[in-house]
Amino acid sequence: METMWQHDWMSKWALYSPDKVAVSQIEDGSSMTFNELNQNAESLATDLIVHHGLIKGDRICVVAEMSNVYVALLFACQKYGFILVPLNYRLASAEVTSILRDAQPKIILTSDKFSHLIDQEYGNIAHSLDILKPITEYTDNKKPEIKEDDPLFLLYTSGTTGKPKGVIYTHKMAFWNSINTAISLIINTCSVTVNVMPPFHTGGWNVLLMPILHHGGTVYLSKKFDAAEILKALEQYKCTVFMGVPTMLSFMAQDKGFADADLSSLDYIIVGGESMPIPLIEKYAQKGVLIRQGYGMTEVGPNLTSLHQDDAITKKGSIGRPNFYVSTRVINKEGMDAPYDTPGDLWLRGPMVTPGYWNNPEETQKAFSEDGLWFRTGDIVIRREGEYFYIVDRLKNMFISGAENVYPAEIERVLIQLPEVSECAVIGVADATWGEVGMALVVQDGESLIPDSLTEYCKIHLAKFKVPKYFKFVKELPKTESGKIDRKKLKSLYS
Repeated sequence: METMWQHDWMSKWALYSPDKVAVSQIEDGSSMTFNELNQNAESLATDLIVHHGLIKGDRICVVAEMSNVYVALLFACQKYGFILVPLNYRLASAEVTSILRDAQPKIILTSDKFSHLIDQEYGNIAHSLDILKPITEYTDNKKPEIKEDDPLFLLYTSGTTGKPKGVIYTHKMAFWNSINTAISLIINTCSVTVNVMPPFHTGGWNVLLMPILHHGGTVYLSKKFDAAEILKALEQYKCTVFMGVPTMLSFMAQDKGFADADLSSLDYIIVGGESMPIPLIEKYAQKGVLIRQGYGMTEVGPNLTSLHQDDAITKKGSIGRPNFYVSTRVINKEGMDAPYDTPGDLWLRGPMVTPGYWNNPEETQKAFSEDGLWFRTGDIVIRREGEYFYIVDRLKNMFISGAENVYPAEIERVLIQLPEVSECAVIGVADATWGEVGMALVVQDGESLIPDSLTEYCKIHLAKFKVPKYFKFVKELPKTESGKIDRKKLKSLYS
């Protein structure tokens, strides 16, 4: 028997736990055991090689919701060196076409509901995902040599600051992200989760799905987020861990089924995307559900820091400590390492860092330090005693008011502590005197807040130049596909 390549995860689990459920679709109950997932990955690869001529390095663009077959396709890529390119099905056709021109796929696979997004110029390589049928008798194809720095994914960023960039996500990144995740969290063969994150976002693959499958656990797949259905699923499948963004957890907490839902199987819920309000953390704590907050980004990891659940209140606002195989630096404006309690740009280094952006050497060079060793995140952080990190803000969100740097996230953390504030976002708007001043967009719970009271509250907790000049109450804040506040849209609406 040919020796199995060490990163061919599914061949290993097909041997160790062949009859255990690996993935299951919540909507229709269909599932694949580890043996079936491995066989499907092999047969899909055979189909792609024999009928579509794919070889190592070819890109497979997919426009579809998360499914068992989609996961099998990922592991076909891991086995044979194809590069999976999940595309955002919420984009316009022209935006999808722009990404296709950059990725230059060998084949495009879509579900029928999204086939209209593919421009006719790609008609000859676009197929329904349904064409990939499991082949009962497949050839044991000779696997190419896979090197750890070979790409596994191209993950296109949301493009909130311009044209989307294709992040090269390698086999090595997937492995070390999984190891970092398992050391930080409780991830093992007993782990069970429901995955609601979309496949075009790193969270859909790399926060929990790949680490759990790497460790022999089980993943239930949901095509969309529905608070009531997810609460039922967490209870029914006795999930040990769940990942969501604060907006999702807020909807779940407001659902009529929340009070009676049995969530006792959860070790904790992982929160990413935005900081979670303390009142919401406390609401889950009352049900005995602990919250683990963290920090990540598509280009690095993505699982980079974690705040232990015991520190959720005492270290409020912190993203926690760096994960095990993550090296950090905090660089000030002078280009020197910043001391504790001083803001600086977060730089990262380790085996989970991207080699760069696809076909984009200019952006790749800008993303790294001059010596090429450190990835510059563009996040301004403060490092405090005990190696606890606090995000001040994204560098791109900063605005200058009267020659002072103002970081919206710092103001938002103050406002979100008010129980009457459900959500908030701060942007810089033009001002004749100061250049720019802050405008706070606030979603309130009830109607008790008034701008003057918020101004006075901010004056107590913030320096005067940080206090927003304007407070505007809104029904909701626009969100990106990954659940983060869409600051680009906010600027266009209110600037």
